[in-house]
Amino acid sequence: MTEQATARPRPRKSPARRAARAPRRATKAPIKSGLPAPAATSEATPARRAGDRTLLGSETLEQVDRAANAAMAKATMGMSPVAVAMKVFDWAAHLAASPGKQFQLAEKAARKAARFGRYAASAVVNPDTPLCIEPLAQDRRFAHPGWRRFPFNVLHQSFLLNQQWWHAATTGVRGVSKRNEEAVSFMARQVLDMMSPSNVPFLNPEIIEATARDGGANLMRGGLNFLEDLRRNARNDKPAGTDAYKVGENMAVTPGKVVFRNRLMELIQYEPTTPTVQREPILMLSAWMMKYYILDLSQHNSMVKYLVDRGHTVFMISWMNPGSEDRDLGMEDYRTHGIMAALDAISDILPDRKIHAVGYCLGGILLTIAAATMARDGDDRLASVTLFTTLTNFTEVGEMGVLMDTAQIIYLEDMMWQRGYLAPEQASGGFRMLRSRDLIWSKMMREYFLGEREPVFDLMAWNADGTRMPYRQHSELLRHFYRDNELFNGRYRVGGKRIAISDIHVPIFAVAASRDHVAPWHSVFKLHLQSDADELVFVLSKGGHNVGVIAEPGNPRRAYQMSTYHEGDPIPDPDTWEVETPVTEGSWWPAWQAWLSRLSSGEVPAPPMGAPAKGYKPLCDAPGTYVHQQ
Repeated sequence: MTEQATARPRPRKSPARRAARAPRRATKAPIKSGLPAPAATSEATPARRAGDRTLLGSETLEQVDRAANAAMAKATMGMSPVAVAMKVFDWAAHLAASPGKQFQLAEKAARKAARFGRYAASAVVNPDTPLCIEPLAQDRRFAHPGWRRFPFNVLHQSFLLNQQWWHAATTGVRGVSKRNEEAVSFMARQVLDMMSPSNVPFLNPEIIEATARDGGANLMRGGLNFLEDLRRNARNDKPAGTDAYKVGENMAVTPGKVVFRNRLMELIQYEPTTPTVQREPILMLSAWMMKYYILDLSQHNSMVKYLVDRGHTVFMISWMNPGSEDRDLGMEDYRTHGIMAALDAISDILPDRKIHAVGYCLGGILLTIAAATMARDGDDRLASVTLFTTLTNFTEVGEMGVLMDTAQIIYLEDMMWQRGYLAPEQASGGFRMLRSRDLIWSKMMREYFLGEREPVFDLMAWNADGTRMPYRQHSELLRHFYRDNELFNGRYRVGGKRIAISDIHVPIFAVAASRDHVAPWHSVFKLHLQSDADELVFVLSKGGHNVGVIAEPGNPRRAYQMSTYHEGDPIPDPDTWEVETPVTEGSWWPAWQAWLSRLSSGEVPAPPMGAPAKGYKPLCDAPGTYVHQQ
């Protein structure tokens, strides 16, 4: 199906708005970025001098370096050995120069050894001996009753004491940079998690009991699970159990039409289910490294369906899945041919209406950039901005910071160079490392030695349906945001001029998740420090990066905290806010939907699909074609 041309521009409200919008119209022309390529920076490519002479040429030798790094990255799971060595040396050198810290660690080791000795001597004869150290609340590796029996109790207590000592050894060393300290502590934890006695089948009482009870059938089931996973990985198939979920059949089934398409995205308009709707439509955009239908999963937890059923006109951006030919697409391409092209189309389909814009994760970063640029250029089409688990301040990104120094960024760029994109398995591998205890080792023990497959639900099936990220865009994201924090510091440029979050004055609704390891909620909260919005609502939802957002009403495990601040109000620190803000049981969705309705200007008859007379005829049914790209 051919791409749809943009309709004839409608009259603008001001010269500033006309100037801001004119270059953003989507066309059939191939998307080409106008930004300098990341590889041209001084950190990635040394400056060429006229007097340089090499046998093969500097460009050729640079390709050799890139190829070597790319090959090594396959064995190191994307971690740069040089970056790791530099961090470890920083820690080790400062520890070697800190006799006080060494004495403290020796004293801790002696005390822990004495405590463990007393416990072990008592536990041999008394299985009810109180534990000398309790696992953390989120650590479920030793929850099985068998770990309370000898000798398994002694094994796991020894491991936990050793783990606690290593935490003390890798933190609080004077002179070590904060980022290096976090990296070394993270790496030590990764090694310890791998060496846990729970990962050794003949030391794990749960596996021993299951093997005795089932006569080894659990090991046979686990072996079959392992072989099936090998086969699926070799064929690049999705994980076992996800076959029961199919896009357009039992996921992403809210009725709608694709009303606009360019090379970068499809714009879906959902069919109304009420005779009247709120006048202001909603535009939703997810991260381009995820399929959009996380916001339209199953019938019971579809955010799109929830909004449509309550009288909102909803549009959705569905990103294309880039390939090698799209390696040079950057953030500016996604802004102009993505969100701005969608806003232009909606403004033509439903003229003279402001728009509620919603961004999820990286989509929220893109929305923040677009909103700040629109504010700078006098474009007043936004009625509000909603951000789901979105970082705007990258000073503290938690364990993600392990991957964000210059050496590691260049290593990741070289890993992407040959193919021209970050593959979904590379991205998911990095996220699994952040939670290796649960997502790698415990999962391996459960599926391959207990022979128990984890039940697959819709969110897991969506998570396995990953997309790629263009080389250039990923490099820009790491350099400009995670490393240099340009957006929060007011140094990020669009069209050659700086933008500022403080220029956004429309109401903002920001949602963070309490157990988010991708966008830590303390960092998300720092939006308060930069925002001059007329109204800023902040919600802390119970759950992780995705579960905290897909928090549908009726789920008994949902809860949230919410506050509202206006321009000029004093802002507490995050920990004080958490203590003082009451917890509300249930989903935050109704509060958000009521907020959107309050900001709307009344109800109007439900609109038709698209606007054929203006060139926006429906192209196909939702979920469209781009969502099926593999």
